[in-house]
Amino acid sequence: MNIKIFLRLIRKIIPNIWLEKIQNIQSHLLSNWLLNHGSKIMDLSHKPVIVFSPHQDDETLGCGGMIAQKREQGIPVIVVFLTDGGQGFIDLESYSQTQIIQTRKQEAVTALKILGVEESSIHFLDKPDGNLQFLESKERQKTIQQVVQLLKVHQPGEVYVPHRHDCHQDHEATYEIVKLAIAHAKIDTELLQYPIWLFWEAPLFLKLKLKDLASASRLKIASVQEKKFKAISLYSSQLEILPPGFVKLFLKSDEIFFTEEGKKN
Repeated sequence: MNIKIFLRLIRKIIPNIWLEKIQNIQSHLLSNWLLNHGSKIMDLSHKPVIVFSPHQDDETLGCGGMIAQKREQGIPVIVVFLTDGGQGFIDLESYSQTQIIQTRKQEAVTALKILGVEESSIHFLDKPDGNLQFLESKERQKTIQQVVQLLKVHQPGEVYVPHRHDCHQDHEATYEIVKLAIAHAKIDTELLQYPIWLFWEAPLFLKLKLKDLASASRLKIASVQEKKFKAISLYSSQLEILPPGFVKLFLKSDEIFFTEEGKKN
């Protein structure tokens, strides 16, 4: 059975309040196991970074500690948002699309300032939220070329993207677009994947395989935790929507990253 169909069936069968409790337990058990036993310690490198984020908040949730540590050491960090975030509001009907997009952009700029990223280092590609996987061929190629250009200009030693099985269409499409762009740009960089919805949404071993777990690393971020907490709190529009148990996954003293099957790209 197709995994997406299976997940839809689960959501139809199990009441939302029960499903959220199951997701909360599953995600925290897996996250804690990886942090305490199932991952290697990752040292912070001095390589410049580009973080590719599908929406305005993913970069801070998944990579906020890494970003803050790099910036404290003066290491260049570029953040690129692929979508305009226009679907991420608790009450879409009460606001214009322009208001929603501008609110989320301002939240991103303010949160990233806390983490040490200047507004000049933030790029918005403004693709339609929720539609990244379904871009028409011409627009998809344009998007890949935009990413290629950013990679060539900034020459990052590390590139961070959502996990390739992150259980969200925009997230998985971001991985695919960036992976293709790296190949086209022909740059020497390391691709690291950060989980956002992976632990919360994926039943174990359906999308998250043993080989994925084997490639997990953890980065200690205790020294910048308060910065990350503050940055997350500035995404107030998203905290109205996201389950509290989900947000708590990102309030720990380590961040989890996955290499490409345990190897450099």
